[in-house]
Amino acid sequence: MALDQTHKALAAILCVLCVTGCVQAVPPDLIVALESIDQDLVAMRAPEAAPEEYGQFARQWVSLKSRVQLDDDLIRWPWESSDLENELRQLYSMGERTVSQLHERQASQHRAAQDKVIRLEEQFHTITSRIQSIDGRILLGEKVVQTGLLVKQARSFFEQQDFQRAMQAAEKADHALKAQASLLSQELGRYADEGRIAYWQTLAKQTIAWSRIHQSTAIVVSKAARELTLYKSGQKMLSYQVRLGFNGMLEKQFQGDGATPEGRYRVTDKRGQGQTQFYRALALDYPNAQDRRRFALAKKAGRIDLAKGIGGQIEIHGADNDLLAQTLGCIMLENPNMAVLYESVSIGTPVTIVGALTKENAVASALSELAQRRDET
Repeated sequence: MALDQTHKALAAILCVLCVTGCVQAVPPDLIVALESIDQDLVAMRAPEAAPEEYGQFARQWVSLKSRVQLDDDLIRWPWESSDLENELRQLYSMGERTVSQLHERQASQHRAAQDKVIRLEEQFHTITSRIQSIDGRILLGEKVVQTGLLVKQARSFFEQQDFQRAMQAAEKADHALKAQASLLSQELGRYADEGRIAYWQTLAKQTIAWSRIHQSTAIVVSKAARELTLYKSGQKMLSYQVRLGFNGMLEKQFQGDGATPEGRYRVTDKRGQGQTQFYRALALDYPNAQDRRRFALAKKAGRIDLAKGIGGQIEIHGADNDLLAQTLGCIMLENPNMAVLYESVSIGTPVTIVGALTKENAVASALSELAQRRDET
């Protein structure tokens, strides 16, 4: 009887000790901390940003959580070690290191993406401005619009903290800008060609000399400068700014290309009000014999489609309204300037149209800057 009472007393003591001294096999706050680490890793896009590290963490966390659920009802003495708790704490340390590394990595990616996007936006603004200055948007077509969309995408991804996609969009935009700069250089490179410029200078000098010898008027148009100059007896009388065709900087090839022709021409007709859709117009003899020879050779070489025509009706003219504010290949002046020019020349007046008269022309300068910008990106 006394022995039973002793056993009961010992059991009661053990129960009290267990209540007051025993602990759960795994501290609940450790589980909460690991859940928080897991959430942080997901929020930081660890599965994409650090797939190897996160994969290792996730696999161990799933395995350990299963063991935690199995051992959920177990208790232990405070002085007893727990392999499960130790493994959980090791996993927590691993997760903390991964979070810290991701923070550092993302901070570095943020700086790199920010620098890239800001620089890209500056490059795009400068390049499109230079393209606009040489009428390059028509030549490039939708390419400029598409590149602009890539620039906007890069900015949008950056603001969404998706630095990897921001960098990818920026790289695509970089390549597009380089391709556009190369295309412009290919199509307009003659404006920087010293031999071609020397030829244009010779044409202009011969025209001015003709004006001096014949004591008559002559016109020289520089497409790069968008300038028309009237000479009389070899002396400059006036200069006006002009607009060209929508692809005016190109050398005219065929009807509808929007290019303004280059070469020696003459005024064949003076058209006043009621004789032209414009304010006033000076008709030129395009295409002349040289244009026709060039056109025939280009067709024979396959550079021009056989269905294309050579075109015609090239004029120096004014404008009556906004609908006619963009010429299709002619040379356009403001109406007051056109009125002065119209009264100053006669039928037969020589008109020489050249690409540029100096090596430091606007197109060559733009191409040089585009090439420099291209190499910097």
